[in-house]
Amino acid sequence: MWKGPQYSICLEAFGYLCTSWSPHYNKDKVLLEKIQHRFTRMIPGFSQLDYMTRLNRLNLWRLEECRNRSDLIELFKIYKGLSVIKVESMFEPSTDYRTRGHLLKLMKHRSRLDLRKYFFSERVVNRWNELDEDTVSATTVNMFKSRLQRLRQFKTSFYTDT
Repeated sequence: MWKGPQYSICLEAFGYLCTSWSPHYNKDKVLLEKIQHRFTRMIPGFSQLDYMTRLNRLNLWRLEECRNRSDLIELFKIYKGLSVIKVESMFEPSTDYRTRGHLLKLMKHRSRLDLRKYFFSERVVNRWNELDEDTVSATTVNMFKSRLQRLRQFKTSFYTDT
């Protein structure tokens, strides 16, 4: 069986750029995903497999999922004070406590322009608010990541935009 941690590190490093720039047009997402398509096809013995099988065997995520996951991880770091960005400077806590879920929900603002609508502090709010109490109450980044991984196993479409 092929094992190549250097490849997953390369793709994981891509995730750090996504917080500042994440495409919202479908054509851009498709172009980026094609890079990973080509990359996984170049691995010996994987060229004849379909894309999802290659990803499963390599234990990789689709790039769209990686971007959305990295947004959540960055928000968790901001919320826990592990980032230079203060949570109050980008996010406003939700005042509506009647809804289900955790008590750390954030308020989403109305946006007229796409520039604001797809900005980090707006695009991550809906997905953050959908998390369960157990995931949000994690004490460390690694614990949060493992709970996000578990969430992916049970809610397969959680990280996709479509």
